[in-house]
Amino acid sequence: MAANKVGVIGAGQMGTGIVEVCAEAGFDVYFMDIDEAKLSHAIGLVEDSLGKKVERGKLSADQAKATLARITTGVDYDGFRDCHIVIEAAVEDEAVKKAVLKALCPVLPKDAIITTNTSTLSITRLAAMTDRPGRFLGTHFMNPVPKMELVELIRGIATDEATYRELHDFAIKLGKVPTSAEDFPAFVVNRILMPMINEAIYTLYEGVGSVESIDNAMRLGTHHPMGPLELADFIGLDTCLGVMHTLHDGLSDSKYRPCPLLVKYVEAGWLGRKTGRGFYDYSTDKPIPTR
Repeated sequence: MAANKVGVIGAGQMGTGIVEVCAEAGFDVYFMDIDEAKLSHAIGLVEDSLGKKVERGKLSADQAKATLARITTGVDYDGFRDCHIVIEAAVEDEAVKKAVLKALCPVLPKDAIITTNTSTLSITRLAAMTDRPGRFLGTHFMNPVPKMELVELIRGIATDEATYRELHDFAIKLGKVPTSAEDFPAFVVNRILMPMINEAIYTLYEGVGSVESIDNAMRLGTHHPMGPLELADFIGLDTCLGVMHTLHDGLSDSKYRPCPLLVKYVEAGWLGRKTGRGFYDYSTDKPIPTR
């Protein structure tokens, strides 16, 4: 087991960002996804991101080159055999994550740590699917990972204190600020953020304000850098809906009921920026409100 080697599973937006910050912090990274095309695209995004940092004077060209050289990609689990920490960043689907963990455990050194980047799912339940619940922790990175400072650290009921301390120190090495959260649905950030977004959608649904007026009100009235509907589009409306379902199902409180308008947008496939249409239409240079 190599103490300086980290594994990351999942070449989506979160996994790609996590790979970038790990490699930039000096860790060797094995980056795995079952789709080679997604991996190639993800490495291109990392290269572009590092290039922009060079242009802004935040990295030297040699540092960017060295960062890329620390990343190895693959489509199988063998590359995790000597990893000390493996971060699962697959799609936010419990069945998928459980399948990943089942395939991962047999190849990992027995003392290696597994951590999941889930934003909503039970850490205790996921840990129970592994052969090392004491060496399992939730590390919820914020999006976009290279820019956002916070990492939520979530213990499962069986997580060892030594595991928590090691991941706490690891987050600091990545230049992040770790904060502790308990293993309840959506943890801290999303438990507060998603109901606010959901309430903004209710405000639109009930005709209290338009998309533009709601976002302007929150940007100018509370100094939020993004309005809640713009932010929902950035996150992905399907993700927002999934979190609200998790809160509603897990806490059995009607205040977490997803807004019917959010459900309709997701049913229509209007998921925000990633589909080109959500509460804004992104087909033109300047996004246009769709409502």
